[in-house]
Amino acid sequence: MYYLTKELFFPPVETASPEGIVAVGGDLSPERLVLAYNSGIFPWFEDDEPILWWSPPERMVLFFEDLKISKSMRNIINQRKFKVTFNTAFRDVILNCKKISRKDQQGTWITDNMVEAYCKLHELGIAKSVEVWQDDELVGGLYGVDLGHIFCGESMFSKVSNASKMSFIALAKQLEMANYRLLDCQVYNDHLASLGCVEIEREDFIYLLKS
Repeated sequence: MYYLTKELFFPPVETASPEGIVAVGGDLSPERLVLAYNSGIFPWFEDDEPILWWSPPERMVLFFEDLKISKSMRNIINQRKFKVTFNTAFRDVILNCKKISRKDQQGTWITDNMVEAYCKLHELGIAKSVEVWQDDELVGGLYGVDLGHIFCGESMFSKVSNASKMSFIALAKQLEMANYRLLDCQVYNDHLASLGCVEIEREDFIYLLKS
């Protein structure tokens, strides 16, 4: 296991452990986070753990042509039940992602330090958010890191049915229009699969990231 020092460095992702841990330690400075995401690496750890840096052997991604919008979701979009905005309430979005209760998960991996680190990235124009509103109330959204050709999604939340789907679909459509290569969703879950996301090999993801 590689232990980071103050030097801005990550070992090659090919040296990751079988589950995908590339390195341990370091900090959450903007410079290190930017280097991490541009290297195909992201932080993921619990509050009582050292910082763990991951590049899993399979990466969950969305290729925009594969986006799945169900008939019921199309009806919701057409009915204009939600209003979608971009980058208007970043801190509120990440705090909701931190607080929201999730099935089969105790607590949250979004620590207070993570909140401040990503809010700093947002101030620098690197981390961005999508907000979903209903009757002027924030009911869903997501945030992530924008690399200019790939958007690395970090977390999403929903207070009412379909609000997180709405944020995901809106983001995917915007990225597609801006000619992004893909939307990175990091690791598999059924919700992402239902929206059209698929797993690809780490080496394929790194190729798309670097090309």
